[in-house]
Amino acid sequence: MYNFLKKNIKSIFPKEFLFKNELFFRYFFALLYIGKTHQCNICKHKLRSFIDGKKLICPFCGSLTRTRRLWQLINNDNCLKGNTLHFSPSRSLYRKLKEHNKIHYYSTDFEDEFLADYKFDITEIDQPNEKFDLIICYHILEHILDDMKAISELYRVLCTKGIIYLQTPFKYGDIYEDEKIISPEKRKIHFGQDDHVRIYSVRGLKKRLEKVGFNVIVKSFKPTNNDFYSGFKSPETVLVLTK
Repeated sequence: MYNFLKKNIKSIFPKEFLFKNELFFRYFFALLYIGKTHQCNICKHKLRSFIDGKKLICPFCGSLTRTRRLWQLINNDNCLKGNTLHFSPSRSLYRKLKEHNKIHYYSTDFEDEFLADYKFDITEIDQPNEKFDLIICYHILEHILDDMKAISELYRVLCTKGIIYLQTPFKYGDIYEDEKIISPEKRKIHFGQDDHVRIYSVRGLKKRLEKVGFNVIVKSFKPTNNDFYSGFKSPETVLVLTK
């Protein structure tokens, strides 16, 4: 029912209108999910269940499992301060960070597919060196043809004591990429999505990040009892980068 309603509402209203009024549209449907079995750590609503057994969507704020894990990480590491750069932000975190009074929030989306205030090209970020204290780069690099240029730019704009949270889809073994695969149809077959240009391995991406100077901590999350309550999915891997 959720996907049916979402599809029909998107066909009726303009995207900009839906972005601004999303919480209003969600609220009445989300009332059906109120309970005590789960809790979204972003909007704090308690739920009888999340939507969709695979994606575990919060009915109130629309957060996904990886977004809630990221929010937990950021808060546990106490790194919400100073200038924050957020690529293609999920709307649940955009709303949360936009109103945060301890940061100067730079949300950016180059393709106009997400709610954002800037339009930075990750391979040529129009900001000075060492500008940002926190950078969130989730599910971005697998879309970028010249990923080494993007990685170098991330390094350039990160301040000396800054931190980056980075995630992509991962596979075992080596990075899989082929510049000859250019059609959306073939990219979907080979890389899992029609706008992806590679599939990283943790080891391969870590090596590329270290090549430009990053220190990389690989955080691997295994299933725990808290996964069920908070709507996390494990195993999950997040890379934490510093200079």
